Amino acid sequence: MILSLFVLMASVASIQAQSLYKTVHESATKVVNDPKASDEEVQINQFKVTALNYLAMMVQKRGLKKDTYFFDSQAVNLSSFVTDFQVNLEKGRNISPAKRTEILKIYTDASKYNPMFKDPDKEKVNCYVNDKTTMTPFCLDTDWEKAYDQATTLAKAALK
Repeated sequence: MILSLFVLMASVASIQAQSLYKTVHESATKVVNDPKASDEEVQINQFKVTALNYLAMMVQKRGLKKDTYFFDSQAVNLSSFVTDFQVNLEKGRNISPAKRTEILKIYTDASKYNPMFKDPDKEKVNCYVNDKTTMTPFCLDTDWEKAYDQATTLAKAALK
């Protein structure tokens, strides 16, 4: 009976933990498929969907064993990274064009220089970086937790 209770509690904890990755993915997908969403909202959320799909694909492709905390942490940090980028880019824009450019570089570099998988297919992983029209010029092969920490620290200092 006690063993059954522990198994049930572990299952519930696992389902709750998986819900963060799933929630971020589903929320972004919903915006992408919403005909009332603005082009900006669609573009930003399409990046999130693509980045999360890339993450899951690479884990599976490489046969890695990752727990739910890994996926949840990456999804939450990705979402926070994109949100903070938008907020700090606007702050930079209000200061000067040079400050906006600096903020853009901070976030782009953080995504490029904190790889998760060291994927050699640079054309694929940098497709958003190389797209001069995107609102999310970030690398797909990113450890979002490290990139978020680096970018927010540098952006905070740059905006002082």
